[in-house]
Amino acid sequence: MSQRNRTAPSLRDRSALLGATPPASGRSSPFGGSIYNPSGHNLTNGHRYADDLEGQNDEALDGLSNKVKMLKELTIGIGNEVRESTIQLTQMNDAFAETGGILSGTFRRMNNMAARQGCRWLWYIVFLTIVFWFFMVTWWFRR
Repeated sequence: MSQRNRTAPSLRDRSALLGATPPASGRSSPFGGSIYNPSGHNLTNGHRYADDLEGQNDEALDGLSNKVKMLKELTIGIGNEVRESTIQLTQMNDAFAETGGILSGTFRRMNNMAARQGCRWLWYIVFLTIVFWFFMVTWWFRR
């Protein structure tokens, strides 16, 4: 029991337990000193190294936060573009449906007209097609 009392104070002594004082974590107190160096002076290489690492970590965090902001803006822009494209596609779909209705009405009237006139309209269409191709071929070779 008395032996236990003698070893207890040495266990509480950090330098006896761990050897040398570990380097600072880079965090400092509001009073100007770090946890392990209350005077505020970075005298050892461990402190300088920790401060350098902390600075590098801060720079990396700033870079990452800037990249996250850019990604957020990019995804918001993509979302806006998708919404606008969806609206445009809906409008185009409506326009095509309306055009399809107009064309079906036109074909229906043309078929009614063809049925009343007999076979004469077919010869008019063939004649106009031949004339059209004649002008197209002539124009192509004169270029």
